[in-house]
Amino acid sequence: MTLTNPELARYIDHTLLKPDATRAQIERLCAEATQYHFASVCVNLCWGRLCADLLDKSDVKLCVVVGFPFGATTTLAKMFETDQAIDAGAREIDMVINIGALKSGLTDFARQDIAGVASSCHKKKRKDALLKVIIECGLLTDEEKRLACQLAQEAGADFVKTSTGINSTGATVEDVRLMRAVVGPEMGVKAAGGIRTREQALAMIEAGATRIGTSAGVAIVGGAAATPAGY
Repeated sequence: MTLTNPELARYIDHTLLKPDATRAQIERLCAEATQYHFASVCVNLCWGRLCADLLDKSDVKLCVVVGFPFGATTTLAKMFETDQAIDAGAREIDMVINIGALKSGLTDFARQDIAGVASSCHKKKRKDALLKVIIECGLLTDEEKRLACQLAQEAGADFVKTSTGINSTGATVEDVRLMRAVVGPEMGVKAAGGIRTREQALAMIEAGATRIGTSAGVAIVGGAAATPAGY
């Protein structure tokens, strides 16, 4: 696969989710995203308002994580986080599924958890936000990965996403292919976790990814240096 640097940049969610991320690092993240025209910046909720202000005149969207990194909070807590994120300016939400519920066979619970956040993202009378559902592939069997993708689709999500990059192994080409096969051509697939090079990013896109989550976006599109690894 061949993409120009500007084309590749539009796939990238420029990400910094380290717990010790400073304001200066977040400001740099937004400046880089604006310079290279990345798809979004992906940050923790506490930085949402700052990023929205910094990105206000740009074509870069704000993405905020919810239930991160374990997915083990209640659905109502995830919905509250989502409402706060959207009110702060987020137009994309990356939520972590309830991994334990999925692995326990609590299918309805897991689906309703996603559906609750989807309802917050797609509320009427305000701007919609895309919902990306992190299924955390490294903790799931292939059968569980397929089920998680099906539940996300049924619950009204817009994307499925491979991993947090924190709790397990990151993105693999095999997982991206599996997820794309399950959700079909209409739903987004985001590969995230451990993607550090242009070659890795292109391999994920060729396998079916429509978004790449990485802290190395600048290096991937040929810039001089990357933001310190945070994802």
